[in-house]
Amino acid sequence: MKLQGQVKNITTLTIFQYIVFGGIILYVGRPLFIPLSFALLISCILYPICIWLEQHKIKKMTAIILSLSLILILLAAILFLFILQLRNFSTEWSALQAKLSQTLSELSVWITHEFNISEERQNQWLENISQQSSADAMGFLRKTISAGSVSAVLFILIPVYVVLILYHRDRWVEVLYRIFPGQRREHIREILHLSIASYYNFIKGMLLVYLIVGILNSLGLYALGIPHPVLFGFTASILTFIPYAGILIASLLPITISWVTYNSIWYPIGVIAVFSIVQYLEANVIFPLAVSSRLKLNALVTIAAIVMGGVLWGVAGLILFIPFLGILKLIADRTPALKTWALVLGGEKQSSD
Repeated sequence: MKLQGQVKNITTLTIFQYIVFGGIILYVGRPLFIPLSFALLISCILYPICIWLEQHKIKKMTAIILSLSLILILLAAILFLFILQLRNFSTEWSALQAKLSQTLSELSVWITHEFNISEERQNQWLENISQQSSADAMGFLRKTISAGSVSAVLFILIPVYVVLILYHRDRWVEVLYRIFPGQRREHIREILHLSIASYYNFIKGMLLVYLIVGILNSLGLYALGIPHPVLFGFTASILTFIPYAGILIASLLPITISWVTYNSIWYPIGVIAVFSIVQYLEANVIFPLAVSSRLKLNALVTIAAIVMGGVLWGVAGLILFIPFLGILKLIADRTPALKTWALVLGGEKQSSD
């Protein structure tokens, strides 16, 4: 009994060490691992398309380029629709700006009347705030330019990684066979196919989440009579991948426009109510059903993976760590020594043998 307890303690300590050192490696190596992980995710999505094209007598490299071009065209179409909605919104900006100035003037008069603060003092406060904001804006601009340059590099690297992963996929599979020589090739091949299906289900689930949340946001804003409900609704939907802060950022503009347009506090409250209700449904109903249930993951472990991904990799970790968790569960389900971890990761009750 004593020996079994020591073995159990050593095993637990070893697993804890793996988690700690793995977290350090993932954090330090994020400039390498993040684009590779995105490339792997995209490769798993494009793999069935490439296989289908190759079965129709299209060369491997041509099939890869065609499938990758399909993704880029889809992203370009979404970006074009977003810019089109933004352009329609910009045509009304001058009128909104004039109304906003009028509202601010009325607010200044109200402050003067209620709190006995002169307009000169208010203007002085605004000037101090403006100077501080200018200094903060320069720092934000430098960070934005730096992040934009990194994103541009990643935008170039990720397609290159995708092409290399798909083109040399047979070689990578052979590497896995050599790394795990004691495992049967059929077992490794099964895990690979299920991992690809796991990535595919994750992407399909996330797209479904964004679509449902965008529709619900748009319908709520349309019912309130907020201008451009589709633009604001789907912008808020896309920004939901940033926990808490995303929905706050997305709600600022429609709240402001509703207040300026209707000159009533009830419409901004209505916008806040719409986004709050939809956000609650997304976190507790839509996301678990559309994503966690497809991957058959425990909801608590899924939330922990999202938090850990955000800590280690930022926004990229919020996206990538859930399918990583799904793959770990696939491996644990098919490894007898990891049945306990399969029970921890699983979203459904495991059947006892």
